[in-house]
Amino acid sequence: MLGGPRKLDSIKLPPGFSISVFAENVTTARAMAYSPEGIVYAGSNDAGEVYAMPDKNHDGVADTVITILKGLKMPVGVAWHKGDLYISAISRILALRDIDHHLSEPPAPETVYDKLPVETHHGWKFIAFGPDGKLYIPVGAPCNICLSENPLFASIARMDPDGSGLEIVANGVRNSVGFDWDPRDSSLWFTENGRDWMGEDMPSCELNHLTSVGQHFGFPFCHQGDTLDGEFGIGKNCGDYVPPVVKLGAHMAPLGMRFYKGSMFPAKYNGAIFIAEHGSWNRSKPAGYRVSVVFPEPNGSTTEEIFAEGWLTGTSAWGRPVDVLELPDGSL
Repeated sequence: MLGGPRKLDSIKLPPGFSISVFAENVTTARAMAYSPEGIVYAGSNDAGEVYAMPDKNHDGVADTVITILKGLKMPVGVAWHKGDLYISAISRILALRDIDHHLSEPPAPETVYDKLPVETHHGWKFIAFGPDGKLYIPVGAPCNICLSENPLFASIARMDPDGSGLEIVANGVRNSVGFDWDPRDSSLWFTENGRDWMGEDMPSCELNHLTSVGQHFGFPFCHQGDTLDGEFGIGKNCGDYVPPVVKLGAHMAPLGMRFYKGSMFPAKYNGAIFIAEHGSWNRSKPAGYRVSVVFPEPNGSTTEEIFAEGWLTGTSAWGRPVDVLELPDGSL
């Protein structure tokens, strides 16, 4: 756990699990990445900073929190790749070369790519390297609901580590702030935040599965796989788009997600998907503010459970989950 008050005794977990603080005073912590050197990296939102949290003795508590970058615009996403840390900052992708060995004197960030859209509405980005060695970058819609001329909006794209070869792999994705690759077949799964102002319980946020490059997931024409948009859905058919694997619920704001690959947790969690549900902002009865877990079955079906909750009490929240990260020992 990064930051937050010490109210962990209010978090409900399945029997046999425990929760503890990994690092404190990590201001507006967002996405996380891990280096084999035993370092957890985290981006931030409003703070504009990037943090390194080494845990050299692997005791589950960060030795210290080091600010390695300041003054960036929403550097939410971090991705470690072959010794370098890649950082998303709205329109730019930056890299800190060989950062593991220069935490006390970080190198100047190198610009890898600087031609992403500059809009900040859904402009913060979770990033990660896929099994193909490419950096995956979502580009959210610059609006609640709209159809943009620039095909890069409402998509997930990928590029080579040097910033070349940018291509779109998924279309019609309103805003994804978390994805991971299935350990069974290396296919991409991702969370998606549904549109606002269709009602308290509509439309659902989604867990989606990309099975071929170029698939379209419906936005802005069709929501939650079965509901046409009142404006942009006219003349469209939801059957033309890829439906979600799981409807996660309206306004849950699912963000970071990871497949569990470790052995510390009971066997039922092997291959399960843990999802950080950030929580609603405009719902009269708040929803989310928890970590859920989805179990993909060999036959294509899924089941879903709540894994950790208690950050929300009534209509008041003291914490909002934003990402999950498995460590080498199998802890989360």
